[in-house]
Amino acid sequence: MILLFHPRAVKPRSRRLPLAVLALAAVLEDREEYEIVDGNVDDDPLGTLLGLIDKHRVELLGVSVMPGPQMAAGMEVCREIRKLRPHVPIVWGGYFPSIYPEATLNAKYIDFAVRGQGEDTLLELLEALRGERTFESILGLSYKDQFGFHRNNAERPMKGPDAFPWSPFHRLPVEKYLRPSFFGKRTAVHHASIGCPFNCSFCGVHAAYGRTEKFESPERTEAILRHLVERYNADSVQFYDMNFFLSEDHARELMDRIAPLKLRWWCEARVDIMSRYSDETMQAIRRAGCTMIFFGAESGSDWALKEMQKGITTEQTLIMARRTREAGIIPEFSFVVGNPKDPERDTRETLAFIRKIKRINPDSEIIIQHYTPTPQRGSMYGDVDDKISFPTSPGEWAEKKWMDFTLRIDTRAPWMKDKTKRLIDNFEIVVASRWPTVQDIRAPRWGRYLLQTLSAWRYTFRFYTAPHELVLAQRFIDLRKPKRESL
Repeated sequence: MILLFHPRAVKPRSRRLPLAVLALAAVLEDREEYEIVDGNVDDDPLGTLLGLIDKHRVELLGVSVMPGPQMAAGMEVCREIRKLRPHVPIVWGGYFPSIYPEATLNAKYIDFAVRGQGEDTLLELLEALRGERTFESILGLSYKDQFGFHRNNAERPMKGPDAFPWSPFHRLPVEKYLRPSFFGKRTAVHHASIGCPFNCSFCGVHAAYGRTEKFESPERTEAILRHLVERYNADSVQFYDMNFFLSEDHARELMDRIAPLKLRWWCEARVDIMSRYSDETMQAIRRAGCTMIFFGAESGSDWALKEMQKGITTEQTLIMARRTREAGIIPEFSFVVGNPKDPERDTRETLAFIRKIKRINPDSEIIIQHYTPTPQRGSMYGDVDDKISFPTSPGEWAEKKWMDFTLRIDTRAPWMKDKTKRLIDNFEIVVASRWPTVQDIRAPRWGRYLLQTLSAWRYTFRFYTAPHELVLAQRFIDLRKPKRESL
């Protein structure tokens, strides 16, 4: 038997279908005996895994790992399994081992790390464990050889979603994952592509999943969504693609196909691409149920955008603020503030730019984060890697200071002055109070009104210092911020 483990990553109200392990399950379906254990719905995943190991001959424990809480939860369970059932091989896959393969293998309880797309690598790893091929022949695999040395095989070329079977949704209690959200009462998730063709220097996605983005066909996307609607009564969906819109022709066909499903949905896109879309395509997107689009605006400084290799301009962001307002779609603009090149200037210009966006489209949702670099295989942005000594094991990444770094709670960036950091944090508090996110479906109307009233004078007069009353009010109301949805 193969065990696929999805460690706990979110609170129950935020859990969604574990697409990563479902993708692996899809290639095992009808060819291998397997079980999925999800820590987001199982209160005792360690006990469940141990029970399965004792009941069956388990050949491999595969663990899907993202940095942050999921990594910490996976580390604790795997460490116990290695101690109590040392004969079971353990492989980590997903974003964490793709970006940090050496740190992953430094853990004594991890035998293999899968970098990038894992479906074919998993099947070939099973063959190697059965003596049917060598570990050296498996692309995308990092492992420890017989002497304990780390071996990193060549990268595996990415395949598009159409190359693999559908997710076997029937292997999970889907009703436990279709949770209420701003978009609907039964919100599903879907990933219609893999990879990213862009090269933003602060992001590790292209390092993990390649420099091309491969989409599934519009027919398949429609079919999967229709299945979720008709079989499980899904009424909304969040698309997890890095760039849901690239080709305008693809977008138009997909919109025409999914419009009859009457779904409300959220996705991510780029301002440079969508700013070139026709008005007809924008209206087709809205008719298809698009409610909100996340844009990585990143900075209000064109020089900083060039430093990031983002490939967009501030003018394109302003264009999309206007066009989304005209189309009746809520834009969600994310900023990573405090560029290492000149954090004070970047902060000053970006905060002013955010105010400009709000004048153009007051409904714009604003997400503010400190510039947090990702250590990448190969090169890093500028000389950041000389200023930060990144952890060398999962245990170190689980320490509070690095967990705060991962979650952007406190990056402790050495290039950032304390007063600049406080300005960013205080501005975020004021903006979040002046315009409480519409995605917080639990916040009472009176609470929103209170926050808006308390923060109005601060925003008007640009007085962001020590907003203690807003901090207390947010805690009292339990206001959720979009970037903290999973916590």
